Amino acid sequence: MDIEREALAAKTDEQALNNLIESQKSWILQTASQTVHRYLTDSDDEWSTALLAFHEAVQSFDGEKGSFRAFASVVIRRRLLDEIRSNWRRKGEIRVIPGAFDGEVGAEDGETADAVNLEVQSKLAEMSASPAVDAAAAAREEIAAAQAILKPYGFSFFDLADSSPKAEKTKDACAKAVCALLKNEALMQKMRKSKALPMKELELASGVSRKILDRHRRYIIAAAEILSGEYPVLAEYLGYIRKVLKT
Repeated sequence: MDIEREALAAKTDEQALNNLIESQKSWILQTASQTVHRYLTDSDDEWSTALLAFHEAVQSFDGEKGSFRAFASVVIRRRLLDEIRSNWRRKGEIRVIPGAFDGEVGAEDGETADAVNLEVQSKLAEMSASPAVDAAAAAREEIAAAQAILKPYGFSFFDLADSSPKAEKTKDACAKAVCALLKNEALMQKMRKSKALPMKELELASGVSRKILDRHRRYIIAAAEILSGEYPVLAEYLGYIRKVLKT
């Protein structure tokens, strides 16, 4: 029996559910570990959250959602990231990358990538001296991971200040372009394979002009990669895109 059929059977059969959890335990822990960027065991608090999310995925799976593991992975990651964000909000708002995404720091201010880098490091140093040290460490890890993801595209995370949209109208256009990418797996795969924005297809899919896509291509690529990955800190700076994505 394949895992999709096992998941469907587990919706109404408690023993089948227990068997499924036991057989998928290592995979659940692996998915949770990748989401929180550290090794987890069934003794960690995150295991309970991941297990509840897996159970939720079983109950919600209808057999027409494709791969059960792909569906369950989304549910597990979403629940863990929601918990992380909730914990951070209880500790107080943490701002990590002032201006990196919202255009407050850029070429028109005479700032360079080095200046953005220094500002980020300064903020992280402040955070390290606060009770939110764990969040600061997570932020550093996310920035390093983002750097690795963006390097093959030919630019750095700290280059984003120069390509971030400033005007609200342009921000809205970029948000539409990012959402069009995230909603079209074929476009995302083409972008990742070619390490370039699929201009023609994205222009048709989003209705955003080629001029805007070209001018802000780095920002659009970075936002799409961050929102499709596990970057809860960096994703906070793209909240307005998430709102468009939900509409």
